[in-house]
Amino acid sequence: MINVLLVDDHHLVRVGISKILTSVKGLNVVGECETGEEAIKFCRQKEPDVLLMDMDMPGMGGLEATKKILRFAPDVKIIVLTAHTEDPFPTKVMQMGAAGYLTKDAGPDEMVNAIRAVHSGQRYLPPAIAQKMALSQFNSVDENPFNALSDRELQIMIMITRGDKVPAISEHLNLSTKTINSYRYRMFEKLAVSNDVELTHLAIRHGMLKTEKL
Repeated sequence: MINVLLVDDHHLVRVGISKILTSVKGLNVVGECETGEEAIKFCRQKEPDVLLMDMDMPGMGGLEATKKILRFAPDVKIIVLTAHTEDPFPTKVMQMGAAGYLTKDAGPDEMVNAIRAVHSGQRYLPPAIAQKMALSQFNSVDENPFNALSDRELQIMIMITRGDKVPAISEHLNLSTKTINSYRYRMFEKLAVSNDVELTHLAIRHGMLKTEKL
């Protein structure tokens, strides 16, 4: 039996995934969490075999929660679930030790296959994303400038380019507006842009906004 923990801040998403997984022989949903903080607390008390982790949630978010969990529970197989298909997201996720990367348009069969694959010790990437990552090593001339951003900066960049304002981002991430602005200006320096409009144009140019919201 493979024990799976679901981590997503949307109740309907958790309910939907739970129904899919509990109908499959050999899979057992042992819990549901709506924040990264809750997931960390759960994993300290009881380690699941596989964890489906949403990338974008209030508070620390899925990327930071993944790193923290793997520090004290390295045997937990974490599959990050997101709408993003473009680098640097898949690369960062896999480099931090996640066992898999699954897009939110994946069908039930692919989700089940991914869970079984990582539980057996394999790593899982959708074929199209795996191909892009393999080819990216030959495209150093056209390197994506967003690779220079930290996990938190990427998270804030996504929200800015979606049109979210600093106060809303501050509330969503449980950080002060001063901290959000510090990340924002640091991001501008790294990407050589001067405002949110230029940031959005750059993101579009590099394919960062071709997918739906996280």
